[in-house]
Amino acid sequence: MLIGVPKEIKNHEYRVGMVPASVREVIAHGHEVIVETNAGIGIGFTDEDYQAVGATIAPSAEDVFAKADMIVKVKEPLAEERKRLREGQILFTYLHLAPDMPQTEDLVKSGAVCIAYETVTGAAGGLPLLAPMSEVAGRMSIQAGAECLEKSNGGRGMLLGGVPGVQPAKVVVIGGGVVGTNAIKMAVGMGARVIVLDRNVNALRRIDAEFGSQVETVYSSHDSLEKHVISADLVIGGVLIPGAAAPKLVTEDMVKRMQPGAVLVDVAIDQGGCFETSKATTHADPTYILHDVVHYCVANMPGAVPRTSTFALNNATLPFIINIANKGYKKALADDPHLLNGLNVYRGKVTERSVAENLGFDYVEPTTALGISTDTL
Repeated sequence: MLIGVPKEIKNHEYRVGMVPASVREVIAHGHEVIVETNAGIGIGFTDEDYQAVGATIAPSAEDVFAKADMIVKVKEPLAEERKRLREGQILFTYLHLAPDMPQTEDLVKSGAVCIAYETVTGAAGGLPLLAPMSEVAGRMSIQAGAECLEKSNGGRGMLLGGVPGVQPAKVVVIGGGVVGTNAIKMAVGMGARVIVLDRNVNALRRIDAEFGSQVETVYSSHDSLEKHVISADLVIGGVLIPGAAAPKLVTEDMVKRMQPGAVLVDVAIDQGGCFETSKATTHADPTYILHDVVHYCVANMPGAVPRTSTFALNNATLPFIINIANKGYKKALADDPHLLNGLNVYRGKVTERSVAENLGFDYVEPTTALGISTDTL
């Protein structure tokens, strides 16, 4: 199989779908890789680094898309990239389709086979291709929030951990999953007062066992959510419903009642955001102020630390890339129900239930679309 790695073109996105070590591994399995020139330059890899492990360098994205059997990316394809997809071509990347009608329509029209990192499941549970970026984003959310709390950035003028004799900031984390746990880890390390809200009692038990009295665990209800959000200095939104749009847990009325200069960091913005007042921002212009509250809603947060993020992502995606290349997409999907869960769009059909329901498309079972029997799964 010929695998193509284009350069990411989203604003301030420096990650790359495959590092040279991953390319070397794929080539060792008998496949070919074509990499767009300077695709890895943002994390310190030159064209020569890729050529040294056997990759071919393409002068443009057009060449990569035109030749490759499978496109391996990081972020969802932008409009100009979607025009280059062709029928039967495999696209393996983050998609986040549920809140994105234009992208979904274009992928349906393309006839491509679109497998989304964020809905591939793991044998031990969880979302193994989303988890590395959730870890990065969760940790970054506290860094970003601490910076936004500075007065020069519109915040309350607070040091997250305070100093002796002065109270630390109150950090409220909504969601005790991978994002939330990593946010808590950083916030506790910086000396903040941390409250986590979740409706999953087992998640609260796990966090209590890990952090003990350093974190206050609260069952999330309308009453408790409102109480803690309104009094918070920094709120981290880390909720996730796999494949679906994020629920709008924090209403605009709550935001209006927050303290002036408080900060919201919406890590769920890729899935539409969990605050009613959220709108996607970029690393070039990461924040805006609404109702005297600073909003940080960057849709590709891990892109700010692209080297760490790319290596973490490659560690997770490489076995799947090799499996698809070795077997072909149809057999790879038929053999692995967890990879099959990643199939969002297949040759003009929407095969992810949450995406279909959110956007009003007809839903087609992945096995039906592929023409495979459930007996093989």
